Amino acid sequence: WYQRRVQALQEGERPIDCCVCYRPFCVFCFLLKRERPFFFSIMVLSDKQKEELHRAVLDYLETSGFRDSARQFQTETGVTPLNGASAATTSGLLEKKWTSVVRLQKKVMELESKVASLEEELQNAGRGKRAAGAKSDGLPRAPEKLALTGHRNPITRVAFHPSFSVVVSASEDASIKFWDADSGELERTLKGHTNIINDVAFDPSGNFLASCSADLTVKLWDMQSYECIKTLNGHDHNVSAVLFLPSGDYLLSCSRDKTIKMWETSTGFCVKTFSGHSEWVRQIAVSEDGKTLASCSNDQSVMVWNIDSGTPIAHLREHSHVVETVAIAPPSAAVVIAKSDILKHSLGHSGMSNGVGDVDPAVAAQALYVLSGGRDKSIRLWDVSSQVCIHVFMGHDNWVRSLLFHPRGTHIISASDDKSIRVWDIHTGRCVKKLENAHAHFVTCLSMHSHVPLLASGGVDQTVKIWECR
Repeated sequence: WYQRRVQALQEGERPIDCCVCYRPFCVFCFLLKRERPFFFSIMVLSDKQKEELHRAVLDYLETSGFRDSARQFQTETGVTPLNGASAATTSGLLEKKWTSVVRLQKKVMELESKVASLEEELQNAGRGKRAAGAKSDGLPRAPEKLALTGHRNPITRVAFHPSFSVVVSASEDASIKFWDADSGELERTLKGHTNIINDVAFDPSGNFLASCSADLTVKLWDMQSYECIKTLNGHDHNVSAVLFLPSGDYLLSCSRDKTIKMWETSTGFCVKTFSGHSEWVRQIAVSEDGKTLASCSNDQSVMVWNIDSGTPIAHLREHSHVVETVAIAPPSAAVVIAKSDILKHSLGHSGMSNGVGDVDPAVAAQALYVLSGGRDKSIRLWDVSSQVCIHVFMGHDNWVRSLLFHPRGTHIISASDDKSIRVWDIHTGRCVKKLENAHAHFVTCLSMHSHVPLLASGGVDQTVKIWECR
């Protein structure tokens, strides 16, 4: 039979479908392609199995009304039908086997699909799904993708893992929660602080998480064991913000004790203290090269520091109320600012020469710009070298609580106690998108993933929201 089938295939006859994988030309195609002897095993049934199969086929033919075929089959095989209780074992056996094969085939297809999905996720290093070649402005769109609930008090900070689609939230309930940003599933809860947690931050590798609290401590957590490996003591009052330097070797924290401290992550020792603010230091930000630090305070000012020397290089004063948040422009945003209409307008009013149109991107990327927002409802963009406020973004109706630069450097995203999230075009200085009533209460914090188009926000409504950027 095998030789006849091979000859028929060589003569161009259409191959039959394989009974295992249901694909044509499977074994025979392989044999013809190899053009050399190939030995394979054929499933051989025992005499008892053959008898059971024949009785099952005979039962199927009889119950389906194929009487002549049943008699002819019985004559050729010599099988005798069973009676009584023994007949029940073969009744409907062929249909049961067939449906089980179909069910198993469907299960195999589902598992193959899961394997393909896991392979794709592995290739992307678990960074989540992103449409290849998708053209979009990458701005957050309503409605939210997910609304995550579980905290018992207001959310104080949200932060994305630098590699994975995981978002971490800190709350006044003294807990830290890990959420899957794709499914919204709560993955883990960390507890260790004894008071309000004000901030959380990942190191650049994502192997460690830092948290700070009103219990006057900074804690360092290992992301492999999810255990607290160090507790840093040294501040004399509420610790309001924490972040890692780009190298990951040092950690910065600021406090209501009016100081900023620099800690060595390997030892937990405080290696430097920055003093200059006269009131509570609310938040801090670090440049991408790790050389510059910006801080904001209840003293209504923003200070910019040289991290190596620990000395201030600029003291920016134009806010008329507490400055709640600060951010340093990345190189991508610095290039956009250097070519923007708002800088042209600022230079025109200051009487300085205007060569903005001929900016060298490499030079522009090295310029230092700082963004600040506060309780005076304004967002201010500063040129640190001249200590001049380039532009004031006005539009929020309440305190500005959080600011960030879009990863592309083209936009600023802000959150406010007016319950809105706004997107500002850096080139024109105008608000181009407004997510009204983004939360049911004050919006306290924002975080944007560096390479997955997702924005996270947290609010006094005890909810973390995930927004798709498309």
